[in-house]
Amino acid sequence: MSAKTYEVRTYGCQMNVHDSERLSGLLEGAGYVRAPEGADGDADVVVFNTCAVRENADNKLYGNLGRLAPMKTKRPGMQIAVGGCLAQKDRDTIVRRAPWVDVVFGTHNIGKLPVLLERARVQEEAQVEIAESLEAFPSTLPTRRESAYAAWVSISVGCNNTCTFCIVPALRGKEKDRRPGDILAEIEALVGEGVSEITLLGQNVNAYGSDIGDREAFSKLLRACGTIEGLERVRFTSPHPRDFTDDVIAAMAETPNVMPQLHMPLQSGSDTVLKAMRRSYRQERFLGIIEKVRAAIPHAAISTDIIVGFPGETEEDFEQTMHTVREARFANAFTFQYSKRPGTPAATMDGQIPKDVVQDRYMRLSALQEEISWEENKKQVGRVLEVMVAEGEGRKDGSTQRLSGRAPDNRLVHFSKPDQDVRPGDVVTVEITYAAPHHLLAEGPTSGVRRTRAGDAWEKRNAEPARKRAGVMLGLPSIGAPAPLPEPTGGCSVL
Repeated sequence: MSAKTYEVRTYGCQMNVHDSERLSGLLEGAGYVRAPEGADGDADVVVFNTCAVRENADNKLYGNLGRLAPMKTKRPGMQIAVGGCLAQKDRDTIVRRAPWVDVVFGTHNIGKLPVLLERARVQEEAQVEIAESLEAFPSTLPTRRESAYAAWVSISVGCNNTCTFCIVPALRGKEKDRRPGDILAEIEALVGEGVSEITLLGQNVNAYGSDIGDREAFSKLLRACGTIEGLERVRFTSPHPRDFTDDVIAAMAETPNVMPQLHMPLQSGSDTVLKAMRRSYRQERFLGIIEKVRAAIPHAAISTDIIVGFPGETEEDFEQTMHTVREARFANAFTFQYSKRPGTPAATMDGQIPKDVVQDRYMRLSALQEEISWEENKKQVGRVLEVMVAEGEGRKDGSTQRLSGRAPDNRLVHFSKPDQDVRPGDVVTVEITYAAPHHLLAEGPTSGVRRTRAGDAWEKRNAEPARKRAGVMLGLPSIGAPAPLPEPTGGCSVL
């Protein structure tokens, strides 16, 4: 009898992406096989890893569940599971609105999924299990990594902030930190498997240490990453301006493998709006951090998250955001129109902004940021950069085949395919010849190709049978593949 297949659908921030890798690892450890790409609900088990903070998240979930209902009727053995932040928030509501769902599990119950699926199958009734707090750090769960050369490393879960637009602390709980030794042991194990780039991940990543009583724990962790032989690139996301201290800036500047990149949510440039958001910094403080980072790391690329149209935002408040963007000169900005998130204080605030006003401000801010991104990218023309080759086919432009990769500052670079064979994880040296708002182009020949252990790992993985290629590592720490660009987190707050 052939193995049962599974499909995991992920919504939301990097934390959810990382959790989905754990869910995939758990299912493969239980004997399931990943369904082919494009299966579209044809799997024996379909898992929704949900987000509670994206606009219309519940409508999207129930719409997808509705489309699966007739498929499940035709295939009685099919199972559907719903987990993540929306499951944590809505609990029994999901089974009531979609009684064909077999399992509902919370953000703290990831490890129980295979057991809950089996229990639902045997008992022939829906299983709902929602833990109120984290019992054990999920890093010990098996994980199916999407990349052979890049990995997420979770250093904390939860958040201690009380931003009025964000429901995440209520769903993920208070911050809980991993011990530094456990984090470094995981990174060393990853490097031993060929990983050359890691992204430290936390809801509020630079608050790391508050749970273990060390205010400089994050900067110490960055410096410790610099001592790991074979680890070429270290990134982190997403920090909070409140916790962005001088020792972190120094660690970034003085640790060679910490990349010159910073994604730090602004949310608003207006002090009045920041106060209403319960963001514990003001415009001057934010711009001061940017100034210090650029003084210490001149080529740093800085990106951000911004919410437009928060309740009570006046035109003057919005102009303060525009002013901050002009001063900060972000390489990239994830900009969002405010919309009510049920369960957040902001949803019931006075001064909700009309949709047409929010849209107008959004378009003006997007146009400004597009202009700045292009200007900042043009400064890269003529620079010689080391680009880590990304997975995928690259891009084709006429008869010229191009590959893609990431510069140290995480800018996307398309480059002409070199004569020498290169693999994802290998590093090429190129000269930037053209800049667009969202990518760089290197049209000339590469001046160097460095084959890496990461490329070896990718080659080995893709030469192995499908079961081994899945990347399941039972009992090993949680690992995963970073997204090419950081999706905004800010505690997952603005998605």
